[in-house]
Amino acid sequence: MVLTRLYEKKLLDLPDIPPTREDLEVVGVFNPGAVLAGDEVVLLVRVAERPRETRPGFTGLPRWTPAGAIEIDWVPDAELEPVDPRVVRRKSDGLIRLTFTSHLRVVRCGDGRGVVEVSGTRFDPASELEEYGVEDPRITILGGRTYFTYVAVSRHGAATALAVTDDFRGFTRLGTIFCSENKDVVLFPERVAGGYVALHRPTPASAFCRPEMWIARSPDLVHWGKHDVLHGGGADWETGRVGAGPPPVRVDEGWLEIYHGSRRSEVPGEVGTYSTGLLLLDADHPSRILRRTPHSVFEPTAEFERRGFVPNVVFPTGIVDTGPTYLVYYGAADTCTGVVEFSKDEVFGELGL
Repeated sequence: MVLTRLYEKKLLDLPDIPPTREDLEVVGVFNPGAVLAGDEVVLLVRVAERPRETRPGFTGLPRWTPAGAIEIDWVPDAELEPVDPRVVRRKSDGLIRLTFTSHLRVVRCGDGRGVVEVSGTRFDPASELEEYGVEDPRITILGGRTYFTYVAVSRHGAATALAVTDDFRGFTRLGTIFCSENKDVVLFPERVAGGYVALHRPTPASAFCRPEMWIARSPDLVHWGKHDVLHGGGADWETGRVGAGPPPVRVDEGWLEIYHGSRRSEVPGEVGTYSTGLLLLDADHPSRILRRTPHSVFEPTAEFERRGFVPNVVFPTGIVDTGPTYLVYYGAADTCTGVVEFSKDEVFGELGL
């Protein structure tokens, strides 16, 4: 059963965020990390941009330089082939490039149901490992400090890095924690058995299995090991991709994880529908799944979820506990940011609790 939307809003759209430069245009404001910081909800939202200029016969591919500037590589269309709306492939060597680049922007949301301020504070790419952009932050408070994972995209692939902030005005990078190809890394908000725990999504080039979500442990948040498979996409709605959504939430029965899956599309160049399911993990042994919804519980139905840069996508990346409900923040159609409110009773009911 699909969860009842007690509240739904398109929270951020393209006009809400200015581009980095006048010669760029914003094509997406989506996939935000979310946290309750003091008495307000704060988002770290991904802002995707591409060149505004068009040149007949050429495609402009943006990248960040080590000096912190954006340069555009104009490549003849004859040398490229489209993969999907986000990616092109070079015919000469089969390597891919993104048609856009991303940075992160701080947004303050008051009680979480609207935007109070789009801050000028940014988290920009800052190294060769981030030259194609920084994407999809997930925020967790640990030991009184605010950590966030993010995807660092470059010619070396899509890796996951870690950073920390105390005020959302300054950031300290802690480096790459999962090398490419790995995305959707979320940290548990408490130590388990004396160590830190994360969910992650390896994306191997060899398709020996259906998509899988893994679990790993660390003594210090930087060095990760003890990797194990947590869940492989078995239902038809999760045959294309499967991975963590927001960081897990501690509940009486264990750990609640709202995760995403996508249906594999049979149409070349088309990205399959992204939906959402629920997992309940054991409190002391989170590699054990206690309950799982075999069906999706949150699907793209609103117009802004069904139409956009990548149609038919709801991609949850942040969660805030209000007491009787959860506010879930998500990317819609890889274009805008939405917030939806679900009853805890209904969420737990879907897990048979």
